[in-house]
Amino acid sequence: MSTENEGTNEGTQVPPAPSAPPVPVDSPSASPQSAAPDSGAPTTPLPVTPEQAPEAAPAPVGGAPEGGWPPPTVPQAAPAPVDGDWPPPTAPQTSTAPQGSPVASGGDWQNPPPATPLYAEAGVGVGAATHAYGEAAPSEAGAGGAGGADGTVWGAAYQQPAPKPSRGRGGLVAAVLVAALVAGGLGGGLGYTLAKNDDDSGSTTVSASTNGGDVKREPGTVAGVAASALPSTVTIEAESSSGEGGTGTGFVFDTQGHIVTNNHVVADAVDGGKVTATFPDGKKYDAEVVGHAQGYDVAVIKLKNAPTDLKPLALGDSDKVAVGDSTIAIGAPFGLSNTVTTGIISAKNRPVASSDGTGSSSSYMSALQTDASINPGNSGGPLLDASGNVIGINSAIQSTGSGGLGGTTQSGSIGLGFAIPINQAKYVAQQLIKTGEPVYAKIGASVSLEDSTGGAKITDTGAGGASAVESGGPADQAGLKPGDVITKLDSMVIDSGPTLIGEIWTHQPGDKVKITYERDGKSNTVELTLGSRKGDS
Repeated sequence: MSTENEGTNEGTQVPPAPSAPPVPVDSPSASPQSAAPDSGAPTTPLPVTPEQAPEAAPAPVGGAPEGGWPPPTVPQAAPAPVDGDWPPPTAPQTSTAPQGSPVASGGDWQNPPPATPLYAEAGVGVGAATHAYGEAAPSEAGAGGAGGADGTVWGAAYQQPAPKPSRGRGGLVAAVLVAALVAGGLGGGLGYTLAKNDDDSGSTTVSASTNGGDVKREPGTVAGVAASALPSTVTIEAESSSGEGGTGTGFVFDTQGHIVTNNHVVADAVDGGKVTATFPDGKKYDAEVVGHAQGYDVAVIKLKNAPTDLKPLALGDSDKVAVGDSTIAIGAPFGLSNTVTTGIISAKNRPVASSDGTGSSSSYMSALQTDASINPGNSGGPLLDASGNVIGINSAIQSTGSGGLGGTTQSGSIGLGFAIPINQAKYVAQQLIKTGEPVYAKIGASVSLEDSTGGAKITDTGAGGASAVESGGPADQAGLKPGDVITKLDSMVIDSGPTLIGEIWTHQPGDKVKITYERDGKSNTVELTLGSRKGDS
């Protein structure tokens, strides 16, 4: 799989590598209570109905009513109305219209059936959010109870109310407010009750708390990990002697002021350039390049006048990482310092060949793949596990675009980021601090870098016309020859030259490995001891 480094200098072509809300009860078109009698008696106001009801016939005043009124369904024991106060605010339910009484449109003389308030149903009412995304929220208009404003339920026996003084317009306003409270559902009713209970003076005003309480973030949360790790990360600016350069990231490796990052982040500043490192608190330090390994894409810089309170990040074990483990990436994507993104480990041992943009040899790694958002500027930053341990160094991205930092087609994350496993990076960093030079493991044979799925083929000739198999080297001693195709290194399947190189570089010189290869259609396995090579030349 061929990728581009996501830091300062992408774009160089590199050898490819494989790799049903409730319905409100409608009010009837006409109701016995729709209009008050044409008299001066006081009336009890009701909530407004959707349509104008026909004017009711005048009720008899005093004595027994004529024409069969009241209807048969009215309890006979009910006291007769007085002073013209008829019909009552909540007339009894009837099934047949009395003679001479107005009839609703369509000939339906019927009162509305009882209805359950919306807030009494599970999951319905104020705050309910069970409808599908994109659907209109259920309307709560008309969501009040089925009774009148005085609490009488439809179909209940009529009880003569005590005489009340005329309230005029004030009574209507009160009825509307009561209806609004009922329509508000559980949220409105409960809020009113809580406010009333909280204020003995009768006020319903609720004051917001000025103290939200202390927010505690556990160490295992993303916020906890970020809070702990950010103070130990830096934004690196590297500039060549000609003024060219870019931005990357690094992290504190030890208390002496060593910072680990990518080689391609500081490559411009290696020969006479300038490097600075800025911490999240704004403190900025000049730095120098201690050593860099172009093949591994690892570099170490050291802060000048380093502070004495540096806290190195804890290093994890990249060999124990599993696909699906949580990841946290810290960096400065597109120059936005101290950015934290999250994801998971998408794959392990992903063969990646990437370029530092200088036109020299490519970098090879058996990478950790993550879907955490990684962009130009994240290079060199730590890839952390859920406990805050460093498991990799963010180094490269696969993208659909091309071009490097500062180009017109600079690409971004598409969820395919690659990190150098920390077990390998730790070994390389220690070598760079100790000697200033990288040390590479080798088998002593040149292999083809062409895209292939059959394995890593040993070429006929080496670089500059030299022998493809180093005389006396590990491959020579194991009996390997030009034309042999290496298909496995230990249990790892090898499908190309870059895959073989990346896998070899996960080992250290002196390690014993088993090589499986094919020759003349036959498979053979040999054991060899890896040699060493110093420097990038």
